[in-house]
Amino acid sequence: MYDLAIIGAGPGGYVAAERAGAKGLKVVLFEKRELGGVCLNEGCIPTKTLLYSAKVYDYAKHADMYGVSVDGAGFDFGKIIDRKEKVVKKLVGGVKAGVKGAKAEIVKGDAIIKGRSSEGISIECEGKEYQSRNLLICAGSEAVVPPFPGLKEAGDVIVTNREILALREQPKELVIIGGGVIGMEFASFFNSIGTKVTVVEMMPKILGPMDEEISQMLQGVYAKRGVEFCLRCKVTGIEGNTVVYEDPEGKVCRVSGDKILVSVGRRAVLKGYGLENLGVELALNPAGRPYGIKVDEKMRTNIPGVYAAGDVTGFSMLAHTASREGEVAVNNICGQADHMRYNAIPGVVYTNPEVAGVGLTEAEAAKKGIEYKVVKLPMAYSGRFVAENERGEGICKVLVGPKYHEVLGVHMMGNPCSEMIHSACIAIEQEMTVEQLKEVVFPHPTVSEILKETVFTVK
Repeated sequence: MYDLAIIGAGPGGYVAAERAGAKGLKVVLFEKRELGGVCLNEGCIPTKTLLYSAKVYDYAKHADMYGVSVDGAGFDFGKIIDRKEKVVKKLVGGVKAGVKGAKAEIVKGDAIIKGRSSEGISIECEGKEYQSRNLLICAGSEAVVPPFPGLKEAGDVIVTNREILALREQPKELVIIGGGVIGMEFASFFNSIGTKVTVVEMMPKILGPMDEEISQMLQGVYAKRGVEFCLRCKVTGIEGNTVVYEDPEGKVCRVSGDKILVSVGRRAVLKGYGLENLGVELALNPAGRPYGIKVDEKMRTNIPGVYAAGDVTGFSMLAHTASREGEVAVNNICGQADHMRYNAIPGVVYTNPEVAGVGLTEAEAAKKGIEYKVVKLPMAYSGRFVAENERGEGICKVLVGPKYHEVLGVHMMGNPCSEMIHSACIAIEQEMTVEQLKEVVFPHPTVSEILKETVFTVK
């Protein structure tokens, strides 16, 4: 009998296994593919590895701006992919070592929930049955591929995040359906290495719910670099290697590419592992369709002893959210009071320049009827930023409460804001006011000082 069985070894599952093992629980972790899940094998890590290669190439091409000569800067696409695979393999090994170090058992195969009895929860995997007192479901998500007419007939021209990461040849032209985070990161990488990129997006802006002003700034940067954006455009079909869409005026347009990346979002995996055998309640959207497993703030489902974390909840589909949710579930299983909070979950886009944000955007504050005021400064107010970003544009934007000056949201564009946004996360999580943040000593010279400089402009 195990204390905890976990289905899915992504950031929610493997972190939960490590935390539970460290607390003395007997744990079994099931994974049908590779440890690390989509994030490590098909998402976060491989894309960041590619993007860093592109950034190095960008620096080499523009090294003369820094007084450095790099003659004949070039790249080898195959070697970039090889390095990506090497990095992933190394980190998968690290995850395996961490889980085993916590004395959690790893079982590779398709785990199927058979049911729940007074003795516990029964799970079958590769012909063997496992019993556990508690179950944590971390089945993750999968790419949404709409049934566009002609999609199936297009064959391997159509790729998702999984297939595009396995390409061995650079496409000369790439059409990306969807201008969200994943779409923009691939647009950034392929644009840097010389692929002609077109982004077709149904919404009026890229990057979905992220700050509108910063989204527009990033779009402007990449438009100058040659990326073509087709916003408010609805895809109506695929004709071979051509995307057919209607523009805002209803005109039928076409754009072609060697590959067509479909990146319109992800959905929770709710089938294929026996979820129906437990009677777990699903969360429904306004149209009455299930979008994830319904959980409370302790990550508990409606079934005693059954928890869920990560993308399978259909809520905050981010690796770091999944990890924290896994920790919350484990803590509550162990009798330690803990609950999940979503008010300070950071979002990052690893383009060049980077985009990061946490807390309320202006649109969200307005929708919720929360009063706020905005202060912002160009990143150029940071000496370190000016010293290291000859081509860089950037901004730091802070939303504060008008009465108490509490920090409500922070949004940035500029390198390396992915490494700075955690300061804003802490400020929001701890309900800090601008006055308290002003008293924090930031190291000089760093780009992070821009946050302190910005809050000093609050009147």
